[in-house]
This record gives sequence, structure tokens and C-alpha cells, in this order.
Amino acid sequence: MAFIEESNHESMSATLGGRLVRARESQNITRSQLARRLGVNTTTLKAWESDRSEPRSSRLAMLAGILNVAPTWLLVGQGEEPVSHSGDATELLRIKESIASLREQAMMIADELEVLGGRLESYQSFQDN
Repeated sequence: MAFIEESNHESMSATLGGRLVRARESQNITRSQLARRLGVNTTTLKAWESDRSEPRSSRLAMLAGILNVAPTWLLVGQGEEPVSHSGDATELLRIKESIASLREQAMMIADELEVLGGRLESYQSFQDN
């Protein structure tokens, strides 16, 4: 399975269009969102991603900035590859949910301790008399 994923990774990064798709997906940006940010039509971006045309140098620089990759990586695949942040967002959400759940449990335990403490005091007072 890792070999297949690695092969797909390599083939996807073999062209400017493939690297563009990979960088866009690693940032969790849709094609229409990226096109809007660049000020181009979605069909133009789709043509770049499918290697039917290439962006001008000014757009290439904008793409690199938005996608957080070096222009040379987009052009020829040299340099640091994009890092996916989708897992990070999912992990952060899980952590936040766990914290909220633990806080709720802690509050319930604190309430129960208070009730039990009150009952204990009542029994102790009753036994002392």
C-alpha cells in the first residue's frame, strides 16, 4: 500500500499541474477558492492543473505564496514539498473535543463530591449526637 501511495505521490508531482493540485490539496483549498483568490476563472485554474496551459510568472508567484511553496517547487519540483495541514486541523478538533468532555466530567465529579461531602457531614453529625 505504501508503494502505491508513493507512486501516486511521485506521478502527481511529475508536472506543474500535478504539483499545483498537490499543493492546493495540502492546504485544503478548493479549486474555486484558489481561483477566486488569484482572480482567475475556475476553468483557467483547471487548465493549469491538467497541464493544458501554464500560469504567467506573476500568477505563479501568487500561487506559490498562497499555497505556501517555493515557485521553483511548482515549476520543476525542486525544493521543499508541501506539508498537509488537514491532519493537524482534525487532530486539533479532537483535542478540543476531548478537553471539553474532560471539563464536563470534572464538573460532574466536583458536583458529586460536594453532594457526598454534605451527606458525610450529615452522617457524622448524626453519629456524634
